[in-house]
Amino acid sequence: MFSPKATRMSISLPTIAMMTALGLVLSGCSEEKVETKEIVRPVKVVAVADAGEARTLDYSGSVKARTEMNLGFRVAGKITERHVNIGDRVEPGDLLARIDPTDYQLAVKSAAASLVAAEKQVETARLAKTRAEGLFAKNVTSKSQLEEATLAYDQAVSTRDAAIASLDQAKNQVRYTDLTSDQTGIVTAVNADIGQVIGSGTPVVSVAVDGEKEAEIAVPEMDIARFRPGQTVKARFWSDEGLVLDGRVREVAGSADRLSRTFAVRVSLPNDPRVLLGMTATIETAGESERSAVSIPLAALAERDGRTIVWVVERGSDTVRSREITVGDFGADGVNVTQGLKPGDLVVAAGTQFMSENLKVKVPAGEALSAQAEADQLVR
Repeated sequence: MFSPKATRMSISLPTIAMMTALGLVLSGCSEEKVETKEIVRPVKVVAVADAGEARTLDYSGSVKARTEMNLGFRVAGKITERHVNIGDRVEPGDLLARIDPTDYQLAVKSAAASLVAAEKQVETARLAKTRAEGLFAKNVTSKSQLEEATLAYDQAVSTRDAAIASLDQAKNQVRYTDLTSDQTGIVTAVNADIGQVIGSGTPVVSVAVDGEKEAEIAVPEMDIARFRPGQTVKARFWSDEGLVLDGRVREVAGSADRLSRTFAVRVSLPNDPRVLLGMTATIETAGESERSAVSIPLAALAERDGRTIVWVVERGSDTVRSREITVGDFGADGVNVTQGLKPGDLVVAAGTQFMSENLKVKVPAGEALSAQAEADQLVR
């Protein structure tokens, strides 16, 4: 017969063993649950592009003659003849246009008549002077009378000289009614026609003088500092893609055009028979880098111990490390960094408050491509 105490002891021993085994199993499970996994945080990055890349400046213009004459009459009048059209070649002395010479021919006749009268007056004064000199020699007249006769003669001579000059001037004006070419060239514009009354000096015909050709372009003020007299540039032409010439900047306007607010730049071109007046030319030159610092988004900046830092992704280990930088200024696309970053660096562009040293990060391939595209856009 078993005692109750022995029965309780026999029952409790197996129970205790089972409970112990169950505890060990539960303990093993709990240890697996508390085991921590390595944190890999996805991040958005921006790739730092080369700040030293130069962009190409190209502006289109037209080919012009270095010297272009705007010819006009030296006297006013009504145009009665026009002998040239646009595109005609002219030589020195060729008649271009003519105005009505009637009034100027009448002026010649009037000046000629005045000259005849002046010559008669000189002859009369000469006779009076000769007579006064004879009488004075015989002590018949006083010296004052002789002096008056001499002065009258001198005055008559001066009047005759003025009449001669007036006649020459009138003859010149008759010649000025014919507009002739001074140089060999091509007529590029006709600004007046038969029947039009014009003033002296009004441009009637424009002639491009044969010789050196130039390309004239209009450059905005943001790029005008890239063009300097004597600078070598490339000239391309729409009419012939294979035609590329080395030009030289000859002249840069000192002030902007009042309407377009651009600066005129004239580029001398080498003598080439394929280059014709009026052709469209594109002038190309390498501009300087738009900026001396790299640009990153404002959200990429962080601060630690009073220093400005960014988090840079290490490409080999895919971890982030802090790097101190020097900030230049703030622009429309972000902040310009002058020191601390180099081309090719991957900078964390968002979520910098969650970064820590050697934190494992994940940069998706698509994200890296978009970061590079964003960097390229910042350079442009």
